[in-house]
Amino acid sequence: MAKFLTFTAIVATAVVGYAVYFDYTRRTNPAFRKSLKKKSVKQKKIDAEESLQSRKSKLEAIKTALNQDLEASPIPSDLAQKEEFFMQQVALGEQLAVQPSKKIEAALCFYKALVVYPNPTDILGIYQRSVPEDVYEIVIMMIAVKPPAAVTSILGEGGAGAGATAAEHKPSEADLD
Repeated sequence: MAKFLTFTAIVATAVVGYAVYFDYTRRTNPAFRKSLKKKSVKQKKIDAEESLQSRKSKLEAIKTALNQDLEASPIPSDLAQKEEFFMQQVALGEQLAVQPSKKIEAALCFYKALVVYPNPTDILGIYQRSVPEDVYEIVIMMIAVKPPAAVTSILGEGGAGAGATAAEHKPSEADLD
């Protein structure tokens, strides 16, 4: 037991000694501080590059999954079929969303339900509150890859209408006072 305590004391002393030496060197040696800063900047660049590559590969996987699924099962065009299709897709998406390995499949279901829904902004708000965050993020990526016609028309109207309404409602000097 005494050997173990002696060994532990020696190791603890060595660790504390190294920490003190490292801290002293970091505080007093400008070249050491520079090298630490360079390493930090280099690591940040590597992390940013890895996250960019990760996002690109994730986006490509989502794009291929979306295109394959839309080719395999097209969206219905009849109103009655759209209502039934919407309910089926939402129910299936909710079932798949709880399974960690089925996030993309769940997002596909929610995306297809969004495509047939008449007011996509309402359903996106509901998705944001009720769908798991990672699945919602995938749905948003799918919208970015292949925006539904209803979303495109809203974005088109919002882009033109937003500039006009902002110009019409400029505050006057009386409002600023």
